[in-house]
Order: sequence, then C-alpha cells, then structure tokens
Amino acid sequence: MGVAINQFNADNFHIICDELANNDAQLGTIIKTYGYPPMWSRPNTFESLVHIILEQQVSLASALSALNKIREHLQEITPARVLLLTDDEFRACYCSRQKTAYIKYLAEAIVSGQINLVALEEMPDDEVRLRLTALKGIGNWTVDVYLMFVLQRADAFPVGDLAAINALKQIKKLPASTSKEQLLAIAEAWRPYRTIATMMLWHHYLSLRVKL
Repeated sequence: MGVAINQFNADNFHIICDELANNDAQLGTIIKTYGYPPMWSRPNTFESLVHIILEQQVSLASALSALNKIREHLQEITPARVLLLTDDEFRACYCSRQKTAYIKYLAEAIVSGQINLVALEEMPDDEVRLRLTALKGIGNWTVDVYLMFVLQRADAFPVGDLAAINALKQIKKLPASTSKEQLLAIAEAWRPYRTIATMMLWHHYLSLRVKL
C-alpha cells in the first residue's frame, strides 16, 4: 500500500485558506485585507527546476530574465540541450558560474537516470527531499519551492525564505531577532497545511510591496 500524499489543488485551495483563516486571526486578516492568495503552481519539468535554481538568492525578476534568455538560446529548455551550452553562453544568459554548474549537474543527473522527475510525484516529501538534496546546488529552500509549486504538497514550510519569514514576523509582531526554532514552532499550528499558510504570507508580502 502506497504512502498517503498530502496535496492541495484548485478544488480545495480556498477551503484550506478559510480553515487556516478561521484558526489563525492574523492569517484571517490577510484574506480580509487582500483576498485569497494566488495558487502558485508550475509543471513538473526540468525547466521548472532550473527556474527555481535561478531564483536562489536573487529577485524573481532577475531569475525570470535569465530563464527567458536560456529559452531564447534553446527554444526548449531540456537537459540534453542545456548540456550543449558553453559557459560563455550561460554567462550571456545572466547565469553565474555557480548556477551554471548547478544547472549542468541537474541536467546530467536527469540524463543519466539518477533523477526521474515523474517518479518524484509518487514519493513522500522526505524522500523527494533526500533525492534532490543529494544533487550539488539543491538545498532545502529549492526543494521546499519544488514541493509547493510543482508537486503541490500541502505541508512544506520554507524557513529559509526571507519574504515568508519577514511576513510572518510582521503579522505576528515578532522581533527581528526571533529564532528559526521559534518560527518553526509557530508554523506547527498550521499543519498539515503549512504550504497554503506560506502562500498567504507571500500574498501579504507582495501586496504590501505593490502598495508602497
């Protein structure tokens, strides 16, 4: 018998948002103020993982510019095509030497069969994390975003995501010095829907930025 996988989808997303809002007054205020968050999602493709790698520690706009440049070069972003790009071509696509190495490493892992993206869909979250973090350049934040956006797993909490953490500190009126352990303890109350709570935090963060 397979392991039960906790996912969300378009049919239950708003229901889960309402449940979280009813149980947490500050999350409820986000919905009252800004409405429901978008249900961010991406297809389970090599390109989606490349996109998440490009988003590591840079603005979303910078990452998207780099992704679009690679797409211009290749038409279609596949592992085989990426491995044909030279380091100079990657540089022309706004990719740092480090991210170039990570993307090539991922491409090689998929071409060799070390990683099978379709197979990840049937694995529990911990196993997905184990498989992906074995690859150079893929850490917990990258896996969290992959679980949330691509596999639509309902209970990931990216404690390494500055936007989500800053929004959490803001809505809960926490000091800047609040520890990672304290933040994780607060997020425990949102189980088994920490992904959707995080999307509410991002919604708060992005909506405030639009207003500025």
